[in-house]
Amino acid sequence: MSEVHLGCPPRFSGLYLSHFTFSSLPLEHCLGGSDGAHGGGCEMAAATSSSWRRSDDHVLTVQHGITSSIQSVGLQVWKAAMLLTDFVLHKSFTSSEFDGVTAMEIGAGTGLVGLAQARVARKVFVTDRGTDILDNCLANARLNSSTLKFDEAKIHIRELDWKTSWPPPVGTRDASDPSSIYLWSASEIEEAEKATLLLAADVIYSDGLTDLFFDTVRQLMSRGVKKVLYLTLEKRYNFSLDDLDVVANGYKHFRTFFAVQDGCGGLNNAASKPGLVGERIDLEKVPQYIREYERGEDLEMWKLMYCCPD
Repeated sequence: MSEVHLGCPPRFSGLYLSHFTFSSLPLEHCLGGSDGAHGGGCEMAAATSSSWRRSDDHVLTVQHGITSSIQSVGLQVWKAAMLLTDFVLHKSFTSSEFDGVTAMEIGAGTGLVGLAQARVARKVFVTDRGTDILDNCLANARLNSSTLKFDEAKIHIRELDWKTSWPPPVGTRDASDPSSIYLWSASEIEEAEKATLLLAADVIYSDGLTDLFFDTVRQLMSRGVKKVLYLTLEKRYNFSLDDLDVVANGYKHFRTFFAVQDGCGGLNNAASKPGLVGERIDLEKVPQYIREYERGEDLEMWKLMYCCPD
């Protein structure tokens, strides 16, 4: 299984709080170099032999589910979200590229990635579908605003149903309907179309939803300013009677939605659908900051751009 939860009691049900730690230095620096030296001024914590503490440690507190139905997978924390959070943290610690931007997390789940980006962004739209998932995003924003030192007003948690694509319907707040706080205003839609940074983690697990996701993404990226989408996923393998082998069919379907950009800037996938161009990111260039997970071999990260036809 690829979900991540820490210290959960056996047979626990309902929502649980996990605490994920990171500092301004990647984990590899805290664990020392190849000679085994303990770098970066880290000291071993008494609790476990693998835990390290620094004076600039931060804690991400995430409320999440332990098990869920397919409709509620957004209540769980997945490894691909941890990877994308590592990427956002790395950008914030090593460059100003993501500073002051308007960003949107699509299919946010627990909102983990968007909360990490809120540390440096001007505004973050955290989007998903379903009141239970959106309520949980709101709870996580409130849990982390003081420890991560971001203004909660930066976070706009909004419902985005991929079945209706983009733009979402404009709604009106209704005091008798608590879920109406997740409706969009016309001005928010206009501002979201000016977002330059899109983030999506572990949204590729159902071919039907992948179709809807990319339809929404194409509509959004073709409007307003130029945007970049960073997407992380985990390949999931199943036995195929057609192939008589274990294959990642969902991944194959995902790869049909964009042309692949090679290292020289050219396109090497002529059969792909027009519009989106993707470049796979070498994970060796994305250091691990969050300590409480193992990446494994099946995670990938892609950078996608929308190219307008001539």
